[in-house]
Amino acid sequence: MPEFLLSPLNDGVWRVMHSQQGHVGNLKRIGSVWKFKAVGYGPGGEVFPGGGPLTERHNTVFAAPDEALVNAALRSP
Repeated sequence: MPEFLLSPLNDGVWRVMHSQQGHVGNLKRIGSVWKFKAVGYGPGGEVFPGGGPLTERHNTVFAAPDEALVNAALRSP
């Protein structure tokens, strides 16, 4: 089973879910590329754009919302 799963929200945004941590970010189409936008949550459910467990991977660029590529790029080293 992949560590990260993708699901489309609309034509320009895909939700990135981690198998253990839940929602960790989104892939957003910006021009001709897709960028990973990290998301974190506070104890009260407040959203922290650019935060969360994948802050260091914020703005990682992808050619397409491809689950295998996302898993390879976002997986812990």
